[in-house]
Amino acid sequence: MEIKQFYDETLAHASYAIISEGEIALVDPARDPQPYYDFAEEKKGHIVAVIETHPHADFVSSHLQIHKETGAKIYVSRLLGADYNHITFDTGDVLKLGNITLRALNTPGHSPDSISIVATDDAGKDHAVFTGDTLFIGDVGRPDLREKAGNITAKREQLARDMYRSTRDVLMPLDKDIIVYPAHGAGSLCGKALSKETFSTLDQQLRENYALQDMSEDEFVDVLLEDQPYIPKYFGFDVGVNKAGADDFENNISRVPRLDSEADLAKDALIIDTRSRKLYNEGHVPGAINIIEDGKFETWLGSIVGPEEKYYLIAESEKCMESVIRRAAKIGYEKNLLGALLNPSYGTRIHSEINLDGFKAYTDNFTVVDVRVESEVRANSYFSNAINIPLHELRERVNEVPSDKPIVVHCEGGYRSATGSSIIEKAFPEAVAYDLSEAIKQFKTQPVS
Repeated sequence: MEIKQFYDETLAHASYAIISEGEIALVDPARDPQPYYDFAEEKKGHIVAVIETHPHADFVSSHLQIHKETGAKIYVSRLLGADYNHITFDTGDVLKLGNITLRALNTPGHSPDSISIVATDDAGKDHAVFTGDTLFIGDVGRPDLREKAGNITAKREQLARDMYRSTRDVLMPLDKDIIVYPAHGAGSLCGKALSKETFSTLDQQLRENYALQDMSEDEFVDVLLEDQPYIPKYFGFDVGVNKAGADDFENNISRVPRLDSEADLAKDALIIDTRSRKLYNEGHVPGAINIIEDGKFETWLGSIVGPEEKYYLIAESEKCMESVIRRAAKIGYEKNLLGALLNPSYGTRIHSEINLDGFKAYTDNFTVVDVRVESEVRANSYFSNAINIPLHELRERVNEVPSDKPIVVHCEGGYRSATGSSIIEKAFPEAVAYDLSEAIKQFKTQPVS
């Protein structure tokens, strides 16, 4: 048995290929199936199975496309209510793969339809467990994403209680030396305290993972529900896409219009400028929102733009344009993409640079907007007079920002403030909106009492 982990840094997503005697099973594959095809060709193997641990909220899976192109059978829990042809895979069900076996364990908690998969070697030893979004390294999956999405909905408290029982009754009794392979690592919004490590042993998790320590069910529920991250706009949408199965990846990408830089854009559509802060500031289309390609582009695109909204992408090069289209498609956002273009000549709006000395000397003469999340602000504050509106809420709450003074937007490191200041500029085109950017590091934080 060989296990190959594929890791997407931008979505902090881990998927897997398990191979035995030339037969390959995939677990939670990403939107682009090509890396798995390349692996199969390299190993001279054949993909015979695709296992989905649950309908993912944070990315679109290629399970249906792989089934259509390879004939591989799809295995999911019966609780998923999948719209595509599949084989149910629940506790008691076993899949033979070469000379090893894969068995299903129902592990609800992150979602009502979550399963984990135990890989048993040819000697009958449990070698690995693929835990999806149930057990992470350093954390467990958040239980608050299925209150309004999926075939089965469930309240967060009920799923938290399910998670307590799934960890204690199903996963923790496994062999202590079993290798834990989760679907996500640090940076994912599917949990709150994920480690940068992408796999571990159960023994290590029993010692180090806060969620696996000795506590009552009520204590566990309280701890798990506390300080979960925000839910991006696209999460519920992706659950639905994955339940139905997504269209062909490359085909959908090829259908996105590549527009001339002089093209007229629909007036009612959003414009997302993915270029660097420098290029955006030097000249951009009025009303364009700056979501820089570097960093967690997919997450912020799906947090600021709703899944039903039509939009354009602006990029600084052909390579960047193809990259952002593919990244948008990873979360299922290619169908509402009206087109992509390079550096439009009518992008003449200048985003002014702040005079730092003037700001430091006369801070009260500015409206300061802090676009960090509440937990960051509770930990420390940079400005006593700042208005806190988290970036993922800013478009909907922008009218809470007074526009009678110059507006300064900040976050923790500069990425979010670029987007935040562009949202404010779009809402108040006559106002002056500054991005404090990395200059925030020149200001000292103060503990919040």
